Order: sequence, then C-alpha cells, then structure tokens
Amino acid sequence: MVPKSGYSERTLKRYFYEYLSNYPQWNINRSEKVNLLIDGTYFSNKVCLVLYRDNTIKSTLIYRLSDGEWLEEIKEDLSNLLLLGICIESVTCDGLSNIIKAVRETSPNTIIQRCLAHIQRETLSWLTRKPKIEAAQELKLIIKDLHKITSHQECNFWVKRLFDWYDIYKEFINQKTINPLTGRYWFTHKNLRKSFVHINRALPNMFHYLDNQNIPKTTNAIESFFGHLKGNIAIHRGLSKEHYKNYIKWYLFFKSNEK
Repeated sequence: MVPKSGYSERTLKRYFYEYLSNYPQWNINRSEKVNLLIDGTYFSNKVCLVLYRDNTIKSTLIYRLSDGEWLEEIKEDLSNLLLLGICIESVTCDGLSNIIKAVRETSPNTIIQRCLAHIQRETLSWLTRKPKIEAAQELKLIIKDLHKITSHQECNFWVKRLFDWYDIYKEFINQKTINPLTGRYWFTHKNLRKSFVHINRALPNMFHYLDNQNIPKTTNAIESFFGHLKGNIAIHRGLSKEHYKNYIKWYLFFKSNEK
C-alpha cells in the first residue's frame, strides 16, 4: 500500500496511465496586450517543447510540441494569437533566428528583446573561465556587468566601455592566420572576435526593457519552468513517446490553472 494515498501501486499506475492516454483541452487566457517570452527546450526522445509565456500574468499562453523550433510552426503560433485579437507588444527570446524571423514576418511592430542572460552566458563561455589574453580578460569584465544595467545612463556608459575596448584591440581581434598552401584564412583569435561580434549584432535589441518595464530582459523565468518540468518528468522513466507528450500537456494544464 502507498501510505499517502491509500491506493496500491498497481491502482496508482492504472490511474496514471488512464490520464496519459488522453490529454486536456487547452484554454488560452486572453489579454489585450502581452509581453511574451518564447523559448524551446529539447527532451531526450527528440521531443521539443516551444513555450509562449505571458510575462504579465506569469502563465503559459500557448505551447507547441514538435521535433524542433521551426520557422513555419512559430509563425503559425504567433498568427493564431494575433487572430484572437491579442496584441504582442514584445517578444523576449534567446536570439534564435527562426523566432526573430517569425516575429518580424507576422508582427513587424512587435519589439524584439534579446535575452541578456543568453548573451552573457554564451560570450563568457567562448572567452573561457580563465582567459590568458589580456584583451579577453578585459572584455570578460565588461560582459559581466551587462545584467547590472538599469538606466539609459548606465547603458550608455557600458556601450562606451565596449567600443573603447574595441578601438584598442580591433587590429588584434581581426588578425588573420593564412594557410600558405591554400590561401585560405581564419581569424587568429576566433572566440574573442566571435564574442564581440555576437554582442555588436545583438546591440540594437538588447536594451528595450529600459523604455518599458513590462518587457523582461531575460528568459530566465521560462528556463526555470523548463527545469522544474524536466525534474518532474525524469521520475517517470520508460514512458512511450505519446505518453511522454501527454505528460507534458497535463503538466502545462495543471500549472496554468494553479491559483
């Protein structure tokens, strides 16, 4: 017997699999204007969950279970939200090209906010934990201050630091190594240059949150949600792919109806 429920293990399993043989009907909590967090996560059985989270009410608006974060599917999801009369004021995402392109094609007036945590995490990983090159050490210090920016004055100061750094090291980071046999080249300090270029390309969409407090500057909330989901589903090993998907659907359903 299971002390907490009063049911045997066999009975609990039967109830559990009855649930997983079906899935709940999803209801969208409509809002006139939303600030979306969009992100996808992958599970071990090639299932990809793409989540569209309303940052204001801290709840999932819609979701998609697929095998990837595909452009046409994201466009379809965003179009369906727009057809419901929902105005998508902003989208915060990790910079995935399919998400950005889908937003621009379906809702061109929507503000795209790049997730600062992703930018910081990726560039710091490229620079390594203990960079030996002085230029990398200095850039790392600049990047570490990115999440601290709370005003336009701090933003302007940070951007100035970044480009002052570039002015000093631009010849160094653009150095090329040439293969004398083929004539082909590569950037000598590839990861250092990659880090700067990544930030520079994202810069136009990094600080919209300073103009609108409703725009989240990171997708941390959705990543935390993914972490809890994966922790729960990991307990139930051996589920079929269909039951796996239905477990996710039930999890999202119960979470969206929590008070």
